[in-house]
Amino acid sequence: MHNMTERRKFIKQAGYGGLSVVLMSHLLTSCKAKSRINPLIIPKGSGYKMSYLTDTVGYFTEKGGTIMWMVDKEGIAVVDTQFPDTAVHLIDRLKSISDRRVDILINTHHHGDHTAGNIAFKDLTDVIIAHENSRTNQENNAKENDTMATTLLPNNTFKNNYAKVVGSENITMNYFGAAHTNGDIIVHFENANVVHMGDLVFNRRFPYIDKGTGASIQNWIKVLDSALSTYDDNTKFVWGHAADGYDVKGGKEDIKAFQNYLEKLMEFGVKCVKEGKSAEAVIASTQVIPGAEQWTGKGIERSITAVFEELK
Repeated sequence: MHNMTERRKFIKQAGYGGLSVVLMSHLLTSCKAKSRINPLIIPKGSGYKMSYLTDTVGYFTEKGGTIMWMVDKEGIAVVDTQFPDTAVHLIDRLKSISDRRVDILINTHHHGDHTAGNIAFKDLTDVIIAHENSRTNQENNAKENDTMATTLLPNNTFKNNYAKVVGSENITMNYFGAAHTNGDIIVHFENANVVHMGDLVFNRRFPYIDKGTGASIQNWIKVLDSALSTYDDNTKFVWGHAADGYDVKGGKEDIKAFQNYLEKLMEFGVKCVKEGKSAEAVIASTQVIPGAEQWTGKGIERSITAVFEELK
């Protein structure tokens, strides 16, 4: 009888122990699930893509330059805005995650496919930040195109670097000099270790080199060196554009590949100039830049025109 009582006691205790394990497992799973405030539910046939990169940071693509965003329980940050009609799709999804206002909106540079959507955030944020040259370029473009009424300019600017805490995230911005334009910045979400490169990387796609606003191919190569040395090997990178079949996110190997493209473009340009060739003749006879054959398709004339202009 004594042995039977002890056996029942053991089984009862074991049952409680097993239940505790199950409850603890469920609690841990629930906590892990709640680290992402809300799963993203993308409407079928929406035409856009929105995905998490970490528990708080993700990216959005539809048309124009890639948008990066961060949402946690204490803050929201957005990097770039595409166009007004696509920005509202991002805003709808952010509202499904959190009812907070946007703490900070960041523009990586001034081009319209990255900033035209700013106007959609007019009543949603009080802080829009960009490099000082980027703001000047945005304002000049709006005046030239008579679009000031539909343009929302940055109200904060900086010269070399800037940092801001948003929720649990420390966001740093660096300007390493003229490259794609004279106002490109790199945005780092430090805790998540995710970086938005803006249009400083065109992944296997011929880049736009905006000589009209101070672009420099030679300095662009140096800017990418700065990026490679500033961020570690575990950093996740997002860029503004990628060719079909390639991703808008990646690692340092993709940055090095694009840097190689720029180096080979310069070498090719120097060779053509020495041989007395014109930009028009080179454009007519060139499909790829030697040594950077992954860059194919439309748009090579932009690179050739820009390198000839830089080498004048």
